Amino acid sequence: MIDPFTLSLIIIVALSLFGASVGLAMIAGSFVYLIVAGPDSSIAAETMLQGLFNNYTLLAIPLFILAADIMNIGSLADRLLRFAQALVGRFRGGLGHVNVVSSLIFSGMSGSAVADAVGMGKIIINLMTRDGKYTKSYAAAITAATATVGPIIPPSIPMVLYAIVSDQSVGFLFAAGMLPGLLMALSMAIMNYIIARKRDFPVDDVVPVRDLPRITWKALPALMLPVILLGGIYSGVMTPTEAAAVAALYALLISVIFYRSVSLKDFYEALLGSARSTASVGVLVAGAITFNYVIAREQLPVTISDMLGQYDFTKVQFLIVVNILFLVLGMVLEGGAILLIIVPILIPSVQAMGIDLVHFGVIVVVNAMLGLITPPYGLLLFITANITDEPIGRIIRDIWPFIAALLVALMIITFVPDFVLFLPRLLGYQG
Repeated sequence: MIDPFTLSLIIIVALSLFGASVGLAMIAGSFVYLIVAGPDSSIAAETMLQGLFNNYTLLAIPLFILAADIMNIGSLADRLLRFAQALVGRFRGGLGHVNVVSSLIFSGMSGSAVADAVGMGKIIINLMTRDGKYTKSYAAAITAATATVGPIIPPSIPMVLYAIVSDQSVGFLFAAGMLPGLLMALSMAIMNYIIARKRDFPVDDVVPVRDLPRITWKALPALMLPVILLGGIYSGVMTPTEAAAVAALYALLISVIFYRSVSLKDFYEALLGSARSTASVGVLVAGAITFNYVIAREQLPVTISDMLGQYDFTKVQFLIVVNILFLVLGMVLEGGAILLIIVPILIPSVQAMGIDLVHFGVIVVVNAMLGLITPPYGLLLFITANITDEPIGRIIRDIWPFIAALLVALMIITFVPDFVLFLPRLLGYQG
C-alpha cells in the first residue's frame, strides 16, 4: 500500500501537470492524505479557514494588488517613465537605463513583478523598439529582468507571504529589501551599459536640464506614493495592511482627481482584475496552509533538520545549498509555492544554523524572483514574449547576461548579511 504522504505528493504533481492550479492541487492532495491517514478530513477545512481568517497581514495582499492595477490603468506609468527618461536617457543605451530606473520607481508602489512587467513593461518596450533602436528580444529581456526588482523594493507581496510563514515583521522585511533591490538595479544597469557599448546602442534624445523641474513636478504625486506608504509604516502611524489600503486609495485619488486619467469603466476593470489575482493568490495560500498541516503531521521539518545536521554543514555551505535548491525549484515552481511550501520546511534548519530569518527572507524572495526569468517556465519571459510577439528562445538568449548580473548580486546578498540588515537595524531590529 502506498504511503499516504507519498500518495498526496503524487496527486499534487499529477494535477499540476494536467493544468490545475498549484493551490487546488495542494488542497486535493491534502484531503486525500487526511482521508487515507485516518484523521477527520474536516481538519483540512478548519485549518484552511483558520489560517485565512485569523491572519490580518493577509489583507495587505489584495490591497497592494489593487493599488498596482489602479496605477496601471492611469497615466502614472507614463509620467514616471518620462521622469526616468529625463534622468538617465542621456547615457549610451539610455532606454535600457530608463527601463531599470522606471522599474525601480514603480517597484516602490506595486510590490509585484508581474504588475511591473505588464504595466510599465508595455510602455517601455514600445518605446525601445520604436524606429528599430533596440531589438524586440533585448527590450523584452531587460524588461523581464528589471521587473524582478518589484518585490524586493518595498512594498512586496512575496515579503508579506514570507512574513506569514516565518512569523517575522513585515516592516523589517520591507526595510531589508531596500539595499538589495538597489544593488540588483545597479547590477542590471552596469550590464546594460556593457551590452550597449558592445552592440553600439544609440544615445537617446537628451532632455534639457531646464525641463527637469517641470517633468519632476508632473511626476511628483506619483513619486510621493512610496514616501507616504513607507513613511506611514516606519513612523508607526500605519500597519503594513493599513498602508496597503492607503496606497490603493492614494493611487485612485491622484489618478482620478489630479491626473484625470481613469474612467469608471477603467476602475471597474481594475477591480475585476484585482479580484481575479486575489482569488488566485487566495487559493494558493489556502492550499499551502492545508498542505503545511500535512507536512507538520509528518514531521517533515524535523526530518529535514536532522538530515542536514548529519552532514555538519557550515553556515556558508548551508546557504550555498539553499541557493542552489531555490534556483532549481524556481525553474519549475512559481515563487508563491516556494515561499509557502518549501520555506516552512527549512525554517527549523535555518534557525538551528543561526541564520537571521529576515536576512534569509530576502535571500528566498530574490531567488523566487530569479525563478520568474529562468527557463523553461519563467513567467516573466512568457509575459514579455506575449507583449512583443517575439519567440521566447530569442528572449532567453538575451536575458542570460542579466541573470548572470543578478546572480552576482544574489551572492553579495547571501554572504554579506550586514548589507541586508543595515536598514532594519537602524529602525530598531535586534537581529
